[in-house]
Amino acid sequence: MSNRDVIKSRGRPATGKGAPITVRLQPDLLATVDAWIAAQPGGLSRPEAIRQIVAAHFEPKTD
Repeated sequence: MSNRDVIKSRGRPATGKGAPITVRLQPDLLATVDAWIAAQPGGLSRPEAIRQIVAAHFEPKTD
């Protein structure tokens, strides 16, 4: 097979099966998120921190 016969895919490979979303945060809210990240162990990225915050919001409440 020559180099001409190889079909290359374009773009960056997919990193997951979830739907990508874009969220614009105002500086004060972003500072709050960054402060929350700083208080967490393990050095979370902003996307991972936001995933954890959203997941925690939807966890069933136990009283």
